[in-house]
Amino acid sequence: MSAPMAHHSVLFRNLGLIGLLLCGFLLASPASATRVKDIADLEGVRENQLMGYGLVIGLNGTGDDVKKSLFTRQSIINMVERLGITMDSAEATKLKTENVAAVMVTAALPPFASPGSTLDVMVSSIGDASSLAGGSLLMTPLKAVDGKVYAVAQGPLTVGSISYGGKAAKVQKNHPTVGRITGGAVVERTANFALPDNSALTYHLKSPDFSSAAQMVASINKQYGPGTARAVDSGNVLVTPPPSFDGNVVAFVADLEHLDMVTDAPARIVVNERTGTIVMGKDVRISTVAVSHGNLNLVITESAAVSQPNPLASGGTVVVQQTAIKVTEENGNLVVLEMGVSIGEIARALNAIGATPRDLIAIFQAMKAAGALHGELVVL
Repeated sequence: MSAPMAHHSVLFRNLGLIGLLLCGFLLASPASATRVKDIADLEGVRENQLMGYGLVIGLNGTGDDVKKSLFTRQSIINMVERLGITMDSAEATKLKTENVAAVMVTAALPPFASPGSTLDVMVSSIGDASSLAGGSLLMTPLKAVDGKVYAVAQGPLTVGSISYGGKAAKVQKNHPTVGRITGGAVVERTANFALPDNSALTYHLKSPDFSSAAQMVASINKQYGPGTARAVDSGNVLVTPPPSFDGNVVAFVADLEHLDMVTDAPARIVVNERTGTIVMGKDVRISTVAVSHGNLNLVITESAAVSQPNPLASGGTVVVQQTAIKVTEENGNLVVLEMGVSIGEIARALNAIGATPRDLIAIFQAMKAAGALHGELVVL
């Protein structure tokens, strides 16, 4: 068997195996039970993003360039002035910043975090520092969108990468301009939120869907009694704690979040042409359609040739660019997909014409344009 034929044979076998595995998986698990906590979030119980501007010191000459990052020098001047050290303009212009880097510090404040608890922080360079390895973050207030300080960060960075080099060469591993401080921020203020005692709780579905909202209401009412839950729309469900949990809303929420329910997934195909990734839901169906797909290959080759003038004529040697273009097109095979076929049958049928993942993306887009694909096509 020749190399191209062997390659295509292996490709067809791999794609066919993927299709059979997908088909078998979908037939074996038609609908699975999911916990309420995995598909819905309780209103108000969420993280709050924090951000602050700070300085990383102690770098080994890998900090910001004073000529390009003027804000770093100004930040150092402001810091030392707050410490009671005054600098005149002449001294300020001589200030070096190669051991200092200006950074943005970010963190997520979890719900119900109490003062004194710690947070992990991410430290990212905003200047032209080449590495934050070995540096320490100075005390940095972290503010929320309301402008209030909720935490203060400080401590040595863990970068997990290296970057060394000279004028002619450089060695770098991973990303040296972003670091992390585990437990590097101390919470100073809590978010203003408290669970209501007897009023209704609002749950937001992570993927709004009328069927899922109705299933969630039915499961809750079956467990705790009629009228406990009602759907406001496809994304919000109101839940009133039953009398048996009066005054103990925490126990009710904990019990409710472990309640199993049957979810309904939309018929959707998600494709990413950059990576060739395709994810298809089990409910995707198509109408009867014929598919033919061929590959067009375009090869452009650039080469340089030297043109010599006539020895008796005036002129000089010039370099002439030559372009060679070759176009080849493979014959497309025709396959008929019957109405109502499932994802496994679609995979097997398209494997028969030798479609690669990137070919499948183009085929699905054409089927959607023809009105034969019954489902949402999402292109990332």
